[in-house]
Amino acid sequence: MTYCVAIRLEAGLVFCSDSRTSAGVDDVSVYSKMHRFQTAPDRMIVLLSAGNLATTQAVTTRLERDLVGAEHNLNTIPHLDEIARYVGELSQRVQNDFAGQSEQSSGMMEASFILGGQIRGQVHEAFLIYPQGNYIAASRAKPFLQIGETKYGKPILDRMIRSGITLERAGRCAMLSMDASMRSNLSVGPPIELMLYEADTLKPSQSLYFDAENPYLKALSGAWADGLDRLFAELPRFDWE
Repeated sequence: MTYCVAIRLEAGLVFCSDSRTSAGVDDVSVYSKMHRFQTAPDRMIVLLSAGNLATTQAVTTRLERDLVGAEHNLNTIPHLDEIARYVGELSQRVQNDFAGQSEQSSGMMEASFILGGQIRGQVHEAFLIYPQGNYIAASRAKPFLQIGETKYGKPILDRMIRSGITLERAGRCAMLSMDASMRSNLSVGPPIELMLYEADTLKPSQSLYFDAENPYLKALSGAWADGLDRLFAELPRFDWE
């Protein structure tokens, strides 16, 4: 399991992902879930992935291969929603191929993706691509998208994320959403990757990597825990106290 979140703001996009794929007493595996492709200068595309690791790796490898050898690829497709459809169709083919080869249920091969970015002259966008290949877009009313172990990190996003806030504020919120997920589920863990994208620049504004011992990651988690403790102590008392 893993956890990834993307936030679409008026100012741009925020992407955050963990890197844990399995966790046991003596076995922790890590793989990056944030993929940035070397596309043409007129576009910037990021893909977050969760689910079956074989499927996600096969999809990203095929996307890279298509960039140099296929007529239909991340550079030639003119709109981001059409790229989301392309990724969804590719994911479906990979899942079906793997399920047929191993005689396993296709459900065991499922993977989800978040596609985000911008093509010059168009608005920046983010799409959640389901295992079935269909997709939905982030909107002003629902500016964030999640995949993987989503339930623990959602409450803070619901309370704090608005489309008009700054990239930095949304980035901190994404990190706290990740912190909540890591505290509640062993299958989510560092290294953590965070990318901030300012609209119309077509390149990342900030691209950050936090391992388990990173001072900022520790400081943010500690400050949040201390703040919650202080707030809890100030909550209204019952009338009999």
